[in-house]
Amino acid sequence: MLLAVPLQVAFIPLARLFGELGIFGTVFGVILFHTAFGLPFAIFLMRNFFTQIPSELLEAARIDGASEWRIFARVVLPLGGPAIASLAIFQFLWTWNDMLVALIFTNSQSQPLTVAIQSQLRQFGANLDVLSSGAFLSMILPLVVFFAFQRYFVQALLAGSQR
Repeated sequence: MLLAVPLQVAFIPLARLFGELGIFGTVFGVILFHTAFGLPFAIFLMRNFFTQIPSELLEAARIDGASEWRIFARVVLPLGGPAIASLAIFQFLWTWNDMLVALIFTNSQSQPLTVAIQSQLRQFGANLDVLSSGAFLSMILPLVVFFAFQRYFVQALLAGSQR
């Protein structure tokens, strides 16, 4: 259900709540916002991936005497690596490129790079070469994250088609 709620609906109530809690305009407030709105997608993605793990594999580990934590650490997590990597890519790119939440919930001391580049538009509006080079530099980290996890991302995409 929370996937169907647009995050713009929550801006005013959460801004009031964050103001009362004293975390409005802080990095912690932005992290809390992205965590709260990223959890529904994370739960949906991970649940659907982990339900595809064969129950026979888990039963075999139980017969061998493994505890539930050991099964989780030694069987489920290694098999869930592609899904975790896909979630990490999606969540990182969503938070890195999000400018609307950063504009509302941060102040000038805790601006992310997207808001800082946008705020430079007034000063360097005529010099688009300065802004475009800053935007290009802001793309380096997402590209590094994507290429680092690309192998796992492709495995997760192909996992459902191997039956």
